[in-house]
Amino acid sequence: MKIIEKNIQQGYVKVIPDSSDDLWHLSNVIYAGDEVYAYSSRAVKSDTEASRPKSGERVSVFMGVIVESIVWDKFLARLRVHGVICHAPDIIPKGAHHTINVALNQAVTIVKKEWPKHLLDRLQKASEAEKSLLIIAIDDEGYAIAETKQYGVEVRVEERVKLPGKKEAEKRSGAMNEYFKRALNSLVTLWAPNRNAVVVVGVGFIKNEFATYVAAQARDVASSIADVKSVNNGGVSGIYEALRSGVLLKTTRQMRILEETEVIEEVMKRLGKGDAKVSYGIKSIETAVTIGSVEKLLVADSMLRDAERDQRLKLEKLMQQVEQCNGAVTVISTEHEAGAKLLALGGIAALLRFPSYCSD
Repeated sequence: MKIIEKNIQQGYVKVIPDSSDDLWHLSNVIYAGDEVYAYSSRAVKSDTEASRPKSGERVSVFMGVIVESIVWDKFLARLRVHGVICHAPDIIPKGAHHTINVALNQAVTIVKKEWPKHLLDRLQKASEAEKSLLIIAIDDEGYAIAETKQYGVEVRVEERVKLPGKKEAEKRSGAMNEYFKRALNSLVTLWAPNRNAVVVVGVGFIKNEFATYVAAQARDVASSIADVKSVNNGGVSGIYEALRSGVLLKTTRQMRILEETEVIEEVMKRLGKGDAKVSYGIKSIETAVTIGSVEKLLVADSMLRDAERDQRLKLEKLMQQVEQCNGAVTVISTEHEAGAKLLALGGIAALLRFPSYCSD
């Protein structure tokens, strides 16, 4: 994300999204009632006698809409902003509805009556984003490769296998070699475009044997392996276990998804122990904020994105109060497992400095 221009006094920020992550960020920054400006195409009816009735020419013009809805499609890397036209050339009627397709590498301006701090922080972090990480989880039953995104992890490849048993040593060795070859080919395909850092996780010795195989067959990929770690599962389960357990933190300390997973796991740990220094649910959080006990406030991004204006302002006021009391606020993505756990708790939770003794 490139921040091209920012004038909070006049209420606007101009950015250029350059990745699918950026479109996800914008889907959580743009709210209903905001104004969004960008170049967009629209069919314009022709007034010439030669033209057919209802025919139109599609033209690209600079337009603005008052936002009514936002749709982010992570599979197509597309963000559609729908609303009522508030700015356009004279050939386009104001007050009509229009959808702006926010495109990669094209400027978009967002205008708000007020810019909350957490949204400005989000744009700033997006502008400082690091390259994603590839995680391969492998055992003798299969492997999966996922790519970390700022909104979560995206599983890119998964394959299950049935290898000969250990008593058939010769057959097993040949089959294992072919298995590693397929896994490496998949890894190379995903690694080559950006040469991402790679972490290998898995059960027992297989992860180490695979890392040794990569070193022998693809030195350039091997040079990108940042760590090899043990987990109790292979495949997709192993990837999520690695995220939950924190074994990746050495390599990716600054990555958003791991930070979010770590703090949600602390919430679940305290709840499991019956620790009073954790709270969840809006009423309990309001009480904790009032007495200044909130150390870290966690809010699901969908709570802010989908809330009615009054409810969102209420949430943002709580966030401001926490920060004024030297607490930290984290907006958690609901596109990965940690966010789903937070939603199960009502979409809002907090780690406390001291118990608030209130529950919903």
